[in-house]
Amino acid sequence: MGDGLSRRAVLAVSGLAALSPLAAEATARRARGPLIVNALGGLENPNLALGRSSGGPADTDAPDVDARAIADAKASGLTAVNITLGYVAGPADPFDYTVRTIGEWDAVLRAHPADLIKVDRAADILRAHDEGKVGVIYGFQNAVQVEHDLTHIDTFGDLGVGVIQLTYNPANALGDGSMAPENRGLTDLGRKAVARLNARRIMVDLSHSGERTCLDAIAASTAPISINHTGCRALNDLPRNKTDAELRGVAEKGGFVGIFFMPFLASSGHASAEDVVAHIAHAVNVCGEDHVGIGTDGDVTAIDDLAAYRADLAKEVGHRGQGRARRHLSLRGGSARGGPVPQAGPPLGGEGLFASADRQDPRPQLRAIRPRGVGRLRRPTSRPPPAGPRRLRCRSAARAWRG
Repeated sequence: MGDGLSRRAVLAVSGLAALSPLAAEATARRARGPLIVNALGGLENPNLALGRSSGGPADTDAPDVDARAIADAKASGLTAVNITLGYVAGPADPFDYTVRTIGEWDAVLRAHPADLIKVDRAADILRAHDEGKVGVIYGFQNAVQVEHDLTHIDTFGDLGVGVIQLTYNPANALGDGSMAPENRGLTDLGRKAVARLNARRIMVDLSHSGERTCLDAIAASTAPISINHTGCRALNDLPRNKTDAELRGVAEKGGFVGIFFMPFLASSGHASAEDVVAHIAHAVNVCGEDHVGIGTDGDVTAIDDLAAYRADLAKEVGHRGQGRARRHLSLRGGSARGGPVPQAGPPLGGEGLFASADRQDPRPQLRAIRPRGVGRLRRPTSRPPPAGPRRLRCRSAARAWRG
């Protein structure tokens, strides 16, 4: 090309020019801080429910999402959260109740367009980060609402549901939960449900499943799947925690494991921040860091009056099966919305994760993980906020979930 630039140089310069908008976008995104997704958590202000009179077990009112809850979520650095909505347990009609709660959350999002965004695909999480909003992922913690008609999976997919857990703690028609002693595995209907969820690109979650159900679903799925809130059974041998075989199977499928901030992390039932870190480290050693993050199973906003909360908690335990569905307690496996819990057993300690913390502030031990966060006591124990590792990195699962 004579005295001018060579053809190779021209192509190189042109290529850099073409890439510069992408590079600028990536630089801007890094400047906005890490992208943090809570694989199972919440966005409500628990103080709004304290002292509220309880209705029938199928009653529900609008989710307790207010300006404070949103501000706390943003201050924690949260980018997106998979919330639990719909039926989990109880006497309500599973399908009708679930459709109603989806409508309630749609109304919440319409009321806060400047702060919240519904996550329909992976790209919406990036958009939430770029726009300074919190992405809301619709998720179920039971699949009873689809077991009598698998076309309901399509209905819920059309309504924006992105994650469906196959079972809660007991067995259902799809498989056995973690508290089902038979540990019978995935049923034929369960295999059909997994196939339909894969086809709709709805994430299959196995957090509360029994071990055989989990391993069977991993084998049956053609797409990456998740265990979005769990602990490691190698560190604390409880049914609600997952074996190394389950964790490894999810990772080998390209999926994701979220560690919860729950009492099941420690044999004493009073887990500390050190226990959270230990379970994260073990999961990373088993799965690899690209497949591990957090699923706190709790909200962000702190309880203002712990004494009032404990009194409200005791009342709920005493009226188990009578209080409002949204506030029912799962005494053995995480929070539930939708009705009384079939498992029996004593309530966990009120101090929960923070047994040695100051009684007026359940957050001191959390500061070792993320000082910006705000802890919370919630059904029935304390949990840190949706923070943890700098980011959740599960690229293959993100690609599988609606691209």
